[in-house]
Amino acid sequence: QVQLVESGGGLVQPGGSLRLSCAASGFTLDDYAIGWFRQAPGKEREGVSCISVSSDGRTYYKDSVKGRFTISRDSSKNAVYLQMNSLKPEDTAVYFCAAEAMITTVQAMCVMPPFDYELWGQGTQVTVSS
Repeated sequence: QVQLVESGGGLVQPGGSLRLSCAASGFTLDDYAIGWFRQAPGKEREGVSCISVSSDGRTYYKDSVKGRFTISRDSSKNAVYLQMNSLKPEDTAVYFCAAEAMITTVQAMCVMPPFDYELWGQGTQVTVSS
């Protein structure tokens, strides 16, 4: 079964950290560009960070998360991670990962809607609150 499964969300205080995981089954994640997106209540889905295929490795970050979030791959686990540090209340959202075999650039993957990528996970809730 081809699918993406996110995990690692939760409730954290401002300034705290979480690591989100996007695990793939049924296909090799290294062959796909991966994006982390988030959607807060009443807001549009937005791209947070994207990484190109494993052989390229380019990354993109939304300005508001630069220096705080890091996207990475673990080929041995067929997974992509989003390390989130110095979390802020405005980071609260449902976070999704998406996989796409053919992209133009990682920036385009993250910033150009409609974000109709091949595969999406079910999402994981991140809540940043004291």
